[in-house]
Amino acid sequence: MKAFFIERYGNKDRVQAGDLPIPELRDTDLLIQIHAAGVNPLDNKIRDGAFKAILPYRFPLILGNDVAGVVVKVGSKVQRFKLGDEVYARPAADRIGTFAEFIAISEADVAIKPKKLSMAEAASFPLVGLTAWQALIEQAQLKKGQKVFIQAGSGGVGTIAIQLAKHVGAIVATTTSKANFDFVKRLGADIVIDYKTEDFETILKDYDVVLNSQEGAIVEKSLRVLKPGGTLISISGPPDPAFGQEIGAKWPVRMLLRFLSSRIRKKAQQQQVRYSFLFMRAHGEQLSELSSLIDAGTINPIVDRSFAFEATKEALDYVETGRVKGKVVITMR
Repeated sequence: MKAFFIERYGNKDRVQAGDLPIPELRDTDLLIQIHAAGVNPLDNKIRDGAFKAILPYRFPLILGNDVAGVVVKVGSKVQRFKLGDEVYARPAADRIGTFAEFIAISEADVAIKPKKLSMAEAASFPLVGLTAWQALIEQAQLKKGQKVFIQAGSGGVGTIAIQLAKHVGAIVATTTSKANFDFVKRLGADIVIDYKTEDFETILKDYDVVLNSQEGAIVEKSLRVLKPGGTLISISGPPDPAFGQEIGAKWPVRMLLRFLSSRIRKKAQQQQVRYSFLFMRAHGEQLSELSSLIDAGTINPIVDRSFAFEATKEALDYVETGRVKGKVVITMR
């Protein structure tokens, strides 16, 4: 099968196109013929080796973390899906590889594609949708009337998180550029801050939840807009000891994560708020719940640009510019 992969970590020049074997199925796997795949900043980070200490991938490594397609083969113990089902998924972190013609995924990680979405729209959704759900619903337990600050509201996660928070009934603040103000307001944002000219720390106070997607000093600034007892969930790091335990990391890695997150955890404790790191996980049941919200018109995926499969490297380059509004997808012929 044709695929885009890397044989070792490095920059964008490491990504190559070629032929690799169709993956073998485990008993509870589906073989999915890929119609479209989402492109995420995570793909470039994996390519660069950002997670090699905690996710020891094998090479050659096919990139890609979002998929929509059709089931063409099922494992002997598969119960929920059949040949011909149109599905979408975020593969488990150790089984990525959607920039290819086929992928094998555990049925537990897969959901039926929402009826109202095209394959390209569906492929844009699983990673960002599950990230928003696991941050706001599962971890933060966001409730009606609470205040949530969602950073980078016009980005992939931000566009979905705003819609999900408004569905819950929360008051939503976000950051974006002036050019995107009307866009994020249509998604449901109540307070919009121009990150280029305004300081969110001087505008926001006593928030219940912050969904942080930025790095460096922004993380500590984000703590200061929370009220005592509030929660900051970061999808950009630094990873904390709980994450090391969740992935079953070895002792040296756990100690490294404890060290990397020690400053922010101490700051959070001083301000009487909670800090946690989220590396979203594949989850077919949660994706099915989100599918219901999509088919009801409550949440709408946002696709910025679509690239042909042959232009996968160009799609990765475009995502790396940081100027994407919503998501980027690649589509098969």
